[in-house]
Formats: sequence, C-alpha cells, structure tokens
Amino acid sequence: MTSFYLEIHPVNPQIRLIRKAADIVRDGGVIVIPTDSSYALVCRLDDKAAVDRIRQIRQIDERHLLTLLCRDLSEVGSYARVDNSAYRLLKTATPGAFTFILQATKEVPRRLSHPSRKTIGLRVPDNRIDQALLKELGEPLICTTVILPGDEDPMTEGYVIQERLEKLVDAVVDGGACGLLPTTVVDLTGKEPLLVRSGRGEPALIGL
Repeated sequence: MTSFYLEIHPVNPQIRLIRKAADIVRDGGVIVIPTDSSYALVCRLDDKAAVDRIRQIRQIDERHLLTLLCRDLSEVGSYARVDNSAYRLLKTATPGAFTFILQATKEVPRRLSHPSRKTIGLRVPDNRIDQALLKELGEPLICTTVILPGDEDPMTEGYVIQERLEKLVDAVVDGGACGLLPTTVVDLTGKEPLLVRSGRGEPALIGL
C-alpha cells in the first residue's frame, strides 16, 4: 500500500482535496493532517480497526489516551460534560492549541475514555484544513500527534512524513510546516482548572 499525498493550501483549502481526504477517512482510513500545534494521525471515532492501526503506528497501548478533534463547542458538548464555568473557559480558548480533559459522555466509546476516571481529551483546532475536513465529515476525529517510536519530537514537514509513513497510512495531507510544540493540556474535571502540560497554547489566556 502506498498512501495518497495531498498538498492542501493552508489558507484556502481546495474542496476537492478535502473531499478526497474525507472519503478516505469514511472508508476506514488512517490519515495524517496538519493542526495548529503539530501533525496528527486521525481516524473516525467509531472505527476500532483504524484506532488500533494508529496505536500500532505509534506503538502505544490503551493506557495512552487519544484526543477527540472537534469542529466547535456544540460538538464538544455531545461528547463531554461541560458546566458553565468550563464552557466560559472553553469559549475563551477555542479554537486554539489547547486540549481539555473533561468527563466523557456515553457517546464516547468506552475503549477511548480513561478506564477509571471516564475522562476524554478534546480540542477544537485553529486550522483551516482541519475545520474544512471536520465540516465535510460532520463528525469529530480521533487524533494523536505524529511522533514515531524512537523519535523525541514530532515530524514537522508533510513530505518527510510521506516518506516515512507512506506504507503505514492511507493519506498524508501536507499543509505546510507545523511546529514542534504539542497542545497545552488543561484538566477541567476538578473544582479548579489544572495545567497538566504547557505547550503551544498560552496558559495565561485562560488565567493559568
């Protein structure tokens, strides 16, 4: 298998290429997309075989939680419990390079939420390619950063990812260079927001 290589404009994504990427995902594919932090492996939420492939590519087990990539806050509300204070914080920080840990709803497959805490990481990306793809699909995507076994940092260039993963994924969307910093992770399951990891998202934006 050799993957499709789709060069998509980061500011004005070509709709025919977005539709091509969406069709590959709908057909059970695993693809690589750029985000507002780094490149990510993505697949459909309810596609167990594709999720297993992502874990094999990254060589991570089920203790490593994957993130739900959502189009907007209305989608977030379908998959996580969001109270008023959390909603205000989410509204300030999204779209952006933040991942928020929230209590998962029953819409999230059990295998994707934390087994004991029943939590899920969600994010709304500030990236036009992502937004166009999520709109075309009409549903969120499961995602994780493209860091290969043995590497310390994520890969930042689409053509390099294509060279290394062309036989492991179904498509690579090249949207230009991405950064090395991961998202900033904030846990919203307690009484107060807790900064879990400082990354590209500016913690001061949400008072942390």
